Amino acid sequence: MISLESNLLFREFLPAEFEQLHRATRELTFAANQPIFRQGDPGDGIYFVKEGLVQITAMVGTGETKELSKIGPGDLFGEMAVLDNEPRSASATADRPTTVYFISRDEMLKLLERMPHLFWAMVREISQRMRSFNDKYIREAFEAERLQLVGRFASSIVHDLKNPLNIIGISSDMACMASSTAESRLVAKVRIRKQVERISNMVSELLEFTQGAHTNFVLAQISYKSFAQPLLEEIQQEVALKSVTLQCLTPVPPVLVRINPQRLARVFHNLIGNAADSVAGGGVIKVRFSVTAHEVVTEFEDTGEGIAPQVLDRLFQAFATYGKANGTGLGLSICKKIVQDHRGSISGRNVPGGGALFSFTLPIAST
Repeated sequence: MISLESNLLFREFLPAEFEQLHRATRELTFAANQPIFRQGDPGDGIYFVKEGLVQITAMVGTGETKELSKIGPGDLFGEMAVLDNEPRSASATADRPTTVYFISRDEMLKLLERMPHLFWAMVREISQRMRSFNDKYIREAFEAERLQLVGRFASSIVHDLKNPLNIIGISSDMACMASSTAESRLVAKVRIRKQVERISNMVSELLEFTQGAHTNFVLAQISYKSFAQPLLEEIQQEVALKSVTLQCLTPVPPVLVRINPQRLARVFHNLIGNAADSVAGGGVIKVRFSVTAHEVVTEFEDTGEGIAPQVLDRLFQAFATYGKANGTGLGLSICKKIVQDHRGSISGRNVPGGGALFSFTLPIAST
């Protein structure tokens, strides 16, 4: 059981001032689960808990009732009504049998006029309450955002794994058919091994991205044609499952480049995969290559609806996505990191007449 004198608001009171305080105060008793006031009620005064426990709740925008705090003996609540005379912004309910000291707003204003030190003590108390509430809100907001990010990463992994898992499933069925030949089983084995490696690389890329780490990797000097030609043939089989046609309008140039084949293959898979999603069911993806004095340029143009204006200026930012049911906005940001690690550049834009065009450059290796 706590007396009014023990509250910090009244620590500078003189005996005569305590007499005025007690004359302005009433004791009220509430049973467990009994409302003290409800959200939207008039702000009629301020409460101090003598004994018991009070739960403060508020209804948020979703219609959900959320607990804001619990007020124990010696603490006050309902203080905002003294200053702004607005309806209650939260509800107060006795969590157990509770007794409170109550001072009406009119009586409290009279005390504040007579005692400036009480006014400043009230301001300090409200300021501390707001700071405490802000700290709690920020912690909860960060926790909710963290859980949302975990969900989006999980969604990204599931989305990216679908294509290789589909190929593994089809290849397994082909290898297990009674009419399967030794040659077809060998083809299935090679396809499955490639997709397992692809899955492993994809997971490593995601882990590297989420941990913010920079992994050193070896760049091998090879012919761009020997790398890209078989990769495009492999991806062509994947997009065909979505009734999408991959057209190579120019041959892959046989220039020498310094690349990490596993990582750069992710760029091809991501860019063509995004294009295939946008034109699934009969669309076309056009692939073009060109060579300048110092770079080889690779372009992917689709016949879809183009890039949404809402994300056009932030395409390569993490989690920038719009309109894709399974999109997370991670794929393009990972592509950008891979291309930059190869000392190249990447860009995306809409083309006249509809469709999107993504291109990236790689430096030509000096001989």
